[in-house]
Amino acid sequence: GYAAAVLSRVAREVYSIERHEPLLRAATASLRANGYENLHLRVGDGSLGWPEAAPFDAIVVAAGGPTVPEPLLQQLALGGRLVIPIGPTPKSQELIRVTRKGPDEFVRENLGSVRFVPLVGEHGWTPHAPSSSKSIPALPSLIRECAQPIEDIESVDLGALLERIGDARIVLLGEATHGTSEFYRMRTRISQELILRRGFTMIAVEADWPDAAHIDRHVRRQKAQQREWSAFSRFPQWMWRNREVHELVEWLREYNLEARTPEQRVSFHGLDLYSLYSSIGEVLTYLDRVDPPTAAVARERYGRLTPWQNDPAVYGRAVLTGRYRSCEDEVVSILSRLLARRIEFMVHDGESFFDAVQNANVVKEAEAYYRTMYYGGAASWNLRDQHMFDTLKRLLEHGGSEAKIIVWEHNSHIGNAKATEMHRRGEHNVGSLARSELADQTYHVGFGTDHGIVAAASEWNGPVEFKKIRPAHEQSYERLCHESRCPAFLLHLFEPKRLALREELMQERLERAIGVIYRPESELQSHYFGAVLPEQFDEYIWFDATHAVTPLGREVPHGAPDTYPFGL
Repeated sequence: GYAAAVLSRVAREVYSIERHEPLLRAATASLRANGYENLHLRVGDGSLGWPEAAPFDAIVVAAGGPTVPEPLLQQLALGGRLVIPIGPTPKSQELIRVTRKGPDEFVRENLGSVRFVPLVGEHGWTPHAPSSSKSIPALPSLIRECAQPIEDIESVDLGALLERIGDARIVLLGEATHGTSEFYRMRTRISQELILRRGFTMIAVEADWPDAAHIDRHVRRQKAQQREWSAFSRFPQWMWRNREVHELVEWLREYNLEARTPEQRVSFHGLDLYSLYSSIGEVLTYLDRVDPPTAAVARERYGRLTPWQNDPAVYGRAVLTGRYRSCEDEVVSILSRLLARRIEFMVHDGESFFDAVQNANVVKEAEAYYRTMYYGGAASWNLRDQHMFDTLKRLLEHGGSEAKIIVWEHNSHIGNAKATEMHRRGEHNVGSLARSELADQTYHVGFGTDHGIVAAASEWNGPVEFKKIRPAHEQSYERLCHESRCPAFLLHLFEPKRLALREELMQERLERAIGVIYRPESELQSHYFGAVLPEQFDEYIWFDATHAVTPLGREVPHGAPDTYPFGL
């Protein structure tokens, strides 16, 4: 009855329909006890409305249906408004506002992507929503039969996986969470094998370019620049500032020590675009060294963004509300000036020039991202993943014909979005863009878990916590893997040992995604989405029980060099 109570404070009369009688009784008792008298409540089918009390000035539907119910449209008064979530499945919804302009004239507005419980009724979903799925009894056994068990991450034979990867130039390694040790350790093991046995030359991660460049200089033993910050020092620090990544970084440094030439060293790069202000600093540092007059121009033009350096999102809101002019022209002009003199600058130091141009690209696209994020929907997601894919392509081009890249990102970025409900929302991702443009050059590996402990926050900019992962939902792919009773495994999805496995897995099911924020109390709404696993990934790696990554403190580990990137 809470929503009805709130509405009763802004409307003369409120009519509220509840589907479950016990909930209605509890709500009625609470509302009456607290003095809410202008409410009318009854049990019924909400999709049919309340015709005898019509017409209504406003109708609010707090459950998502496949379409806007016709009875509700007809019960709107002229000028009345109806707000309802609708979508092709209960897991993919847009919030729609309908205004009645005439007897048969209705104007619709899309207010953005949302996730509500299903609207069950004659003009909604049936009691068993069409997207729900039952586990086929034989399917967990089929998974067990086709899977390659992982007894130990350090010793598992990856020869068959490498054969399946073949001549791919880009191997995309996912993760179902941003804070699970087994995912990081397994990606490290696969990355080492790809470098040693397949000649891969770069690792590109879901991190900011300047932070990763700090790591890159360390692992390639290049001269470090003076910094007022250490790598990955902002939220979420634990995502890259952890013991598991530290071990990969030190392995890369030792491997590069043995490289015969600098060109044979494996590099480390960031794909993300959140580093608006640190990237500005990198561009200015470069221009101060090679072209002081242009540096002065850049400092003046970038300076318009300075007031927002502590919270770039506030800049986006200020532009959107008209309180501040967009800086788009200024940031684009600096990138253009750099590119116009690329031949001249590259003569001095091609690596430094490439780094400066990439930072200028980050500034340009981060400025656009912070403006776009307030519009909601797919726009900001698409801009970010397009930037990461474009960065990936620039790295391939910069590395030459022999370049081969390992990508570390979340499943939601590296899996094919066209095989998930993201596509129905108009979203693409690195995985779908790679499939479209570089199809025969990529191999996509997803990861999953059933239960354990994960490092995550409860809110943005919150402290890291060690949270218990709830056992997987009964209608999820994760539950099928758990029921296989195989604690850890690799599962080839494209051409499995038995073709029946791929056919059985092609039915859309739920899949879990935990990012830097985990809310187990609302897990189904917050962390599950519809997907078709064999179309999303070429390979799936499973760890039934998992543990959290170990965050690093700000101390310098014993024996670290002076240029250690995680240091103070």
